[in-house]
Amino acid sequence: MAHIDASTLLPAERIRQKVLDGEITQLHRGDQHADEGDVFEIDGTEFVVTAVETERLGEMTDEDARAEGSPDLESYKRRIERTHDTEWDDDDEAVVHRFEPRE
Repeated sequence: MAHIDASTLLPAERIRQKVLDGEITQLHRGDQHADEGDVFEIDGTEFVVTAVETERLGEMTDEDARAEGSPDLESYKRRIERTHDTEWDDDDEAVVHRFEPRE
């Protein structure tokens, strides 16, 4: 377990705010940015990384999209395509980092 800077895992202030507000509880990244058990802090609230797994984008569900702040998977796909200027490919792999407030 390590204490990591929140910006290492959560690259944008708006994402960090949504994590703090409970709207985002996981984040897919192209590479691994934390290990299970790592801790980060946002505005005095500590969070623990509960799982880190590699998965194909095609395995994502509407529930995953909601955990990342989108209303559904189609909205999430459009956001990712727009943000990363790329076309969604179900066979691409990403690392999902799940986290929750630390008790």
